[in-house]
Amino acid sequence: MNGTLYLDSPDRVIAKAWADEDFKAALMANPKAALMTQGIEIPDGVTLNVFENTDTVFNLVLPKLPDLALVGETLDSAEPDRCGGGRCGGGCGCGGCGCGGGGCQSCNCICW
Repeated sequence: MNGTLYLDSPDRVIAKAWADEDFKAALMANPKAALMTQGIEIPDGVTLNVFENTDTVFNLVLPKLPDLALVGETLDSAEPDRCGGGRCGGGCGCGGCGCGGGGCQSCNCICW
């Protein structure tokens, strides 16, 4: 891997698990092997856990803390009026979330 996240967007995997009970069972039993069948390799030394939400169980995943220096560099080099100068009105492609600055928590766009 070249430093990129191996499962940046899990949407395809989730959709397949919803549509294919056999794949879902394999994913729950052995995530790495199931993902390999989809062309997604998880490097040795990386642990992958798969949990399913139900009507009575909700799994909250806390993402790894980002490198705040890199976040600052991204904000410094971005176009300051891209998200409406502090309130996201959808100009950055998220449809508008009204985050009021400091980063949008509902759509992950960068607002400032």
